[in-house]
Amino acid sequence: MADFRIEHDSLGEVKVPNSVLYGVQTQRGIQNWQISGIREPEVFIRAFVNIKRAAAVVNHELGMFEKEKADAIVKAADLILKKNQHLDQFVIDVFQAGAGTSFNMNVNEVLANLAAQISGKPLGDYKFVHPNDDVNRAQSTNDSFPTAMRISILLEHINLQKVLKEAIATFKKKAKEMDHVLTSARTHLQDAVPIRLGQEFQAYADSLEKDAARLEFARAELEYLNIGGTAAGTGMNSHHDYAEKMAKELSKATGLLLKRGKNLVELSQNMSDVCFYSAALRNTALTLTKICNDLRLLSSGPSTGLNEIFLPAVQPGSSIMPGKVNPSMIEMLNQVCFQVIGNDSTVAYSTQAGQLQLNVMMPVIIFNLLVSVKILTNGLKTCNDSCFAGIQPNLEQCSKYFNGSMGLATALNTVVGYEKAAKVVKTAMQEKKTITEVVLEMKYLTPDEIKKYFGANLTEPGFIDKK
Repeated sequence: MADFRIEHDSLGEVKVPNSVLYGVQTQRGIQNWQISGIREPEVFIRAFVNIKRAAAVVNHELGMFEKEKADAIVKAADLILKKNQHLDQFVIDVFQAGAGTSFNMNVNEVLANLAAQISGKPLGDYKFVHPNDDVNRAQSTNDSFPTAMRISILLEHINLQKVLKEAIATFKKKAKEMDHVLTSARTHLQDAVPIRLGQEFQAYADSLEKDAARLEFARAELEYLNIGGTAAGTGMNSHHDYAEKMAKELSKATGLLLKRGKNLVELSQNMSDVCFYSAALRNTALTLTKICNDLRLLSSGPSTGLNEIFLPAVQPGSSIMPGKVNPSMIEMLNQVCFQVIGNDSTVAYSTQAGQLQLNVMMPVIIFNLLVSVKILTNGLKTCNDSCFAGIQPNLEQCSKYFNGSMGLATALNTVVGYEKAAKVVKTAMQEKKTITEVVLEMKYLTPDEIKKYFGANLTEPGFIDKK
């Protein structure tokens, strides 16, 4: 018995291994697209299979084909969706022909062959369920691929938002724990006015909260689908009720609140909604990069750096320097953020590369975006659990910075004026004394007034008023 079967398409005949569920066009895709060795992520595969399943249900309801055929496609899809079988049959490289036609046909062929098996027919026998005529009924790659993009992003978004909320809660908790810790703020990387560590960590929480809100706003637009638009958004070869019913059926299948797009022509040619979400993701990565950079600076040392906070040790930091401990978790998250920022550039360039009624760069858009969501979700969760949650203040060092900061002189502006306050700073630096020591020597304030005014009050609105 031959170890392959002969299948044909409009270009001719191709040998397809008997051991696989895909067919001729997938086999061509394997031969054509040996680029990265990376296959589509599971969430995207499942989204695509859900679309085919929903289409079979809706097409039967609308009288487009018989129940027996619809049932066979549904049963085939459920082997993948409910029993986690045959996921290894989706083999098209993520870098493929424009729009994702090869992957769409990969899904169509696998489901058609599974339907054939279920019906007792041999692989490659498409007389009962045909990949194009039946599994792809009332669809085009141009509406099924972007619909799968939106569904998979929405599903991955759920986990990302959960992790973001956890990180925000961690920073808020740390803000309360360290709200009594006075230290020196720094602007231009130089000493500035006093600040509480709690204020710094609350700022981190609030920054991420704003990013989470932006992501949520961008997510809402992805709920609108262009399924039913077929090739150019006009809906040719689909029933006039198909798009509306597909949105409802897919909502039921995924648990998402999906809706028919307002303008299917616009959604078929324009990737701006996806690009907007990617941009919100990039913004989150930029915020996290800033936070990571701050925490690395604040924990630097322990002898020659700022050393204001202690980070949990997760591994030895050097293969040659004994006892060295590095901010390894934060370094990991930095790298994740840089990758997300780079991926967003790919999404942006691909978004503007659409022409007329279709953006054919969808495969590279969804690959980069799903990678970004996944690594940011996993990276942030790992860093939050293993690092952020265990941060502790170095009380002695913070007190030293608070008392020794030249920024304390700013509080004297309302007492002696800017020029005399500047003289206090200059004297303190020349004589290697603290601001409070020089202020006492110059008799601008008494010891009791120093105790009264030079404390936590300097980290809130107000000024020294001796009257």
